[in-house]
Amino acid sequence: MTTQPRTRRAVAPDADPQQSADQAAEEATAAADAAALVEEGVPVTPAAPGGNGTPGDDAALDGAALADTVPADAAGSDAAGAELSAALAPALAPDQPLPADRFADRELSWLQFNERVLELAEDTALPLLERVRFLSIFASNLDEFFMVRVAGLRRRIATGMAVTAASGLTPRQVLDAISAEAHRLMDRHASVFFDSVQPALDAEGISLVHWDELGEAEQERLRKFFRRQIFPVLTPLAVDPAHPFPYISGLSLNLAVVVVNPTTGKEHFARVKVPPLLPRFIAVDARGKPSAPSTRAADPAKGPTSFVPLEDVIAVHLDQLFPGMEVREHHTFRVTRNEDVEVEEDDAENILQAMEKELLRRRFGPAVRLEVAQDIAPRVRELLARELGVDPAEVYELPAPLDLTGLDLIADLDRTDLSYPRFVGGTHRGLAEVETAMATDVLAAMRRRDILLHHPYDSFATSVQAFLAQAAADPQVLAIKQTLYRTSGDSPIVDSLIDAAEAGKQVLALVEIKARFDEQANISWARKLEQAGVHVVYGIVGLKTHCKLSLVVRQEDDGLVRYCHVGTGNYNPKTARLYEDLGVLTCDPEVGQDLTRLFNQLSGYAPKARFNRLLVAPRAMRTGLIERIGRETVNHLAGKPAWIRIKVNSIVDEATIDALYRASQAGVPIDLVVRGICAVRAGVPGLSETIRVRSILGRFLEHARIYAFANDGEPEVLIGSADLMHRNLDRRMEVLLSVGPDHAAELIELLDLSMDDHTASWRLEPDGTWRRHARDTHGHRLRDLQETLIARHQRRRPARDR
Repeated sequence: MTTQPRTRRAVAPDADPQQSADQAAEEATAAADAAALVEEGVPVTPAAPGGNGTPGDDAALDGAALADTVPADAAGSDAAGAELSAALAPALAPDQPLPADRFADRELSWLQFNERVLELAEDTALPLLERVRFLSIFASNLDEFFMVRVAGLRRRIATGMAVTAASGLTPRQVLDAISAEAHRLMDRHASVFFDSVQPALDAEGISLVHWDELGEAEQERLRKFFRRQIFPVLTPLAVDPAHPFPYISGLSLNLAVVVVNPTTGKEHFARVKVPPLLPRFIAVDARGKPSAPSTRAADPAKGPTSFVPLEDVIAVHLDQLFPGMEVREHHTFRVTRNEDVEVEEDDAENILQAMEKELLRRRFGPAVRLEVAQDIAPRVRELLARELGVDPAEVYELPAPLDLTGLDLIADLDRTDLSYPRFVGGTHRGLAEVETAMATDVLAAMRRRDILLHHPYDSFATSVQAFLAQAAADPQVLAIKQTLYRTSGDSPIVDSLIDAAEAGKQVLALVEIKARFDEQANISWARKLEQAGVHVVYGIVGLKTHCKLSLVVRQEDDGLVRYCHVGTGNYNPKTARLYEDLGVLTCDPEVGQDLTRLFNQLSGYAPKARFNRLLVAPRAMRTGLIERIGRETVNHLAGKPAWIRIKVNSIVDEATIDALYRASQAGVPIDLVVRGICAVRAGVPGLSETIRVRSILGRFLEHARIYAFANDGEPEVLIGSADLMHRNLDRRMEVLLSVGPDHAAELIELLDLSMDDHTASWRLEPDGTWRRHARDTHGHRLRDLQETLIARHQRRRPARDR
């Protein structure tokens, strides 16, 4: 991240965070996992003590065995795949066992990722408001981490279901390490804001101030603003025998208030919730006029602007909420709750209704973190911890104001001098070869050649969005089939599907209503689509549908032609401007046949489907990738060209990592570009000496997934929706598409540029730490990958887009 989640720019975990599938399944027993892999024909390295080497469980699909209900590998027949596995077995699983401590802990690796976000906020070379944005992203990321990952770990510890992690750490050790690291990072986050960013904002006429720092005239105008705009919304809740301790909603900001009855001298406790629908900060301009912040609130030509935290304004008016009582003290606090959802699909007659009920229960999950202001009285802190059921280690004392996710209001101010230069993606040159004022004929361009899109550098609106809009309006189009994992609140993609259905076309929408924190929005769109006559389905029971696919069937003179889009990112026009993603537009008959078979499987029953250019999870993807890794190992040992280059959001799957370790031990050069979680230990003598790992974070969220293999001089490159995580390989419908030679070369160049020593990145060291390389030995800035790609695409842009 919802009503519509706060846009997580640049480095947030996959908006799908991006980062926290059902941990219980991930921590299934090694024996069960090994058995599932053997059934698939995957050579399995014997598990080291502590559960190492296991990839996670295979989800049961509607009570049937997984092997009978998911598609076979695209690369050929099952027999051919078995022969290849047998040939590669010696290279993939030699007799010598791998060390037990070969995996980094996934939870602690995620915290390292968020630390890299924080380092961007610390970078004084970045535009000031972008540093503010990274502070907000860090806080939002951490909120989601506690709501899902920490909450899930606590739940499993409490129920006795947790097992030792692949890293060898016990559940309690992981939880203790998370607590220590989270305390350190949250303190550092607060320090960056108060010691570095806030003074820099002051110098630019953007001041975040407390009430007592305002002038008397400003305070008077704010009092009027409070009575008119804030007071009517507030609801004080007392705590006494007649009023039990109130429910505190997750991520809400609150005031703990201690009042005294002047007649009896008796002390009472009350809670006042800071209304979440009101602005986090109140803007006060140079004339002292208060208002809700807007992007134009900090116009430097009109003088400095102050921003006052909403809770400060409420706090100085508490006497109006408790007339006749003496307000003795007040303190801000904030609670994080378990907000993951679990739906037992096998038992749910209707997945949509089951999800709606679970969303109601999510509001009342147990508390997993309590944030309090540093000046809180010990007795009030103890009262809150006791009533909320949190341990002392789960209480975080921080300087006020709490909840710095609200800094996104400041980051959005219209100060071009303090922000990244404006950038709008252009039309791909393959879609605009002729300068014209007419809309691009996307289907005609696809008939000429396959088109490799790279968002946000290539506009989503003039490519994918235009593709579906044109298909919806084309009378020769007979059918449109579409997956929807996350989309925007006012989605033109959904509008196109509705237009197509109303025009009488056959329209299928596969809506994944279990997309975390977008469940409610997806339920709303599912109902809207159904009302328009779209056939809406929810995929295969037990699996999330995470693949990004569009299929358009058109009647042409020589018969039916299938036009396809396969991508790495969601069909969301808003995030497409902020997320780096790839996609292919093609009318290749093999891809069209593959997508037809896959959609038939998702909407009906097609257990024996086979594919030509696709690798499909959950059955074939891990097998196919491990076989390709093994092929590079064999080729290298035979003196043939061999290398592996992979770009993903996260890599956790132990079976795949073990295959990479075996390839590295054989000498295969391996480059990994990993934005988020990385369980690989790189550059370790005797284990991973040829493995290099880089992480790139910046203006755009690096979201594309690329898998490239040398293949004896004829490189094979795949793109798609899957990361190397258990949830992607075992519990989701995922797709990787093998691209053509020209596009393969372009993607290999992108990977080489990402790994180049002259490109700024974080590098994973053999001791497990990440070191940022942003300047060369002379102190000059290294190449920024995203700035380089912006400049490159602007040079390639058609004349009409310049």
